[in-house]
Amino acid sequence: MKKQEKELRHGYTTGACATAATKAALISLITGQAVPEVEIVLPVGQTAAFAVDQAKVTADQAECSVIKDAGDDPDATHGARIVSTVTWSDQPGIQLDGGAGVGRVTKPGLPVPVGEAAINPVPRKMIRGAVTDVLTRFGIERGVRVVISVPDGEEIAKKTLNERLGIIGGISILGTRGIVVPFSTAAYRASVAQAIQVAGANGCRHLVLTTGGSSEKAAMKMYPGLPEEAFIQMGDFVGFALKHAKRAGVDQVTLVGMMGKFSKVAQGVMMVHSKSAGVDFNFLAQVAEEAGAPAALIGQVREANNATHAGQLMEEAGYPGFFTLLCEKICRRCLDHVEGGIRIETVLVKMKGEPLGRAEASG
Repeated sequence: MKKQEKELRHGYTTGACATAATKAALISLITGQAVPEVEIVLPVGQTAAFAVDQAKVTADQAECSVIKDAGDDPDATHGARIVSTVTWSDQPGIQLDGGAGVGRVTKPGLPVPVGEAAINPVPRKMIRGAVTDVLTRFGIERGVRVVISVPDGEEIAKKTLNERLGIIGGISILGTRGIVVPFSTAAYRASVAQAIQVAGANGCRHLVLTTGGSSEKAAMKMYPGLPEEAFIQMGDFVGFALKHAKRAGVDQVTLVGMMGKFSKVAQGVMMVHSKSAGVDFNFLAQVAEEAGAPAALIGQVREANNATHAGQLMEEAGYPGFFTLLCEKICRRCLDHVEGGIRIETVLVKMKGEPLGRAEASG
């Protein structure tokens, strides 16, 4: 009997935590008593309860914090303290800003204007909605100022791509659904799309898409003249990233990656996660044959342990044309996927970044 996999626990976004902290702070300010827990309605329609971690209340100000729980998702902000400081304002309406540890937007292309705190549109709407609901509940008509801060935000931001996106000084307050789905592909895809938008908005006409940190390091050495925002880690989402790059109007995309994932792209597989598609060794053997390899070597490639091993066999036997052929196939498959209109270059690299093969095509 197959062992049942443990269901992964969902968590909550920084936007949901900021909303809960704001609601708690405003109620505390109105009543003069610290609130131990609040409930908010998430954008997905669910109600969620949040415990207040710390609360400080005076006659003029209330400050409440919520600890970010990302569930079983490997989130850089898991465990972060999200603080909301609420005061009355002489100005009508709701003024919302970011404090220490919340980044400030410095580049165009993000959903928040340059110069403003990196609090995304949905969290802004959630926070404003929570404030309006509390004021209505208590029958109060006064201006309110809300400042969201994250004490360790600047340090946490070093684990993210915020600086490259032009978000300086801390993390972003994010989330469109309010919940964090463990190992969320949707969240990663959204970050890839956002990085491409920022690159396009900052005039990047040549993007370099990589599958991870090692291939990105190699790519940066290849193209030292390109700005940092031109380099985007697309992960497994090759087709998705390519379509967004074309939509952003770039002239050229360079793909840099290793044998394992890129051998799949050469066959037209545009989502290269190991669970989505395996390495086809018969295909690699066919490419080895096209490169002129003898029957014995073709057989070894067919029986290789993994794609990297297949590449090592061909490299050691002195067949660099094998890698050029793979790169050419990748370029053609990618052009087919986006229906042309862009120049695509492919560079295959080894684990330490040494190039194995290169090709480019346009159409």
